[in-house]
Amino acid sequence: MKNHTRRTSAFAALGVVAALSLTACAGDDSGKDTASKGSVPPASSQPSDPAKASPSPSGGTADKGKSQTAKPSSGSTASGGSGGSAPQGGQNVEPCKTQNLTVEAKNASPDASTGTIDITMTNRGTTTCSATGFAGIGITDQDTTTNPIERGKAEPRITDLKPGEAAIFNLSYEIDNSANSLTRPTEIQVTPPNQTSHVNVKWPAGAGNIKGFYTDVKVYPTHNK
Repeated sequence: MKNHTRRTSAFAALGVVAALSLTACAGDDSGKDTASKGSVPPASSQPSDPAKASPSPSGGTADKGKSQTAKPSSGSTASGGSGGSAPQGGQNVEPCKTQNLTVEAKNASPDASTGTIDITMTNRGTTTCSATGFAGIGITDQDTTTNPIERGKAEPRITDLKPGEAAIFNLSYEIDNSANSLTRPTEIQVTPPNQTSHVNVKWPAGAGNIKGFYTDVKVYPTHNK
C-alpha cells in the first residue's frame, strides 16, 4: 500500500515538472514570435511605389529654373547696342544724305588765269551729319557726256554739319583765255561724300573756260564754311 502511494506521488511530481517545462517552452516561442514581428514595420507604413516616396514639391527647383530663364531684352540688339544715334565726331557721325543737302555752285576765280568753283552743301536735315571727304564730281559737256573729275592732293578734314550748317569744297583748273577751249561745260554732277545718289547744278556763270581737258580739273575735299 505504501509503495503504491509513493508511485502515485512520483508520477504526480513528474507531471508537474512536465507541465512547467511545456509552459516555459510555450513562453519562449511566444517571445520569439513577438520579437520577430516587432522588427518588421507594418505593411501599410511602407510605400508601394519608390517614386512616390519623395515626391517633388509643387514649383520645385527644376520648374523654377525653367521659369526664371533670362530672355533677351526686346530693346537689345545683336550688336550689343541700345538702338540710339551714332556718336558725334567725324566718321562716327552718319553721312549727310543727298536728299537732305542743298547744293549750289559759284564762280570764285581769284584772277584771270586761275579757275575756281566753290560748291556749297547745306544740311537741311534735322540731325548733325558728316560731309567729311571728297565729293564725287562729274562735269557734263554740251554734248551730254559726263566726265569724271580727279581728286586733288589735299587731305580731308572732319566736316560735321549741324542742321542749317554748310560745307564747302572747290574745283580748280587753269583758265584758257584764248577762246579755243575744247570743253563746253553745262552742268556739274555732285555726289556727296559716302553717298551714291547725285544732284546736278548749273555750271556757274562767269567761270572761265577750262584750259586743256576735263581731266585737268581737280576736286578738293570738303571743309566747314
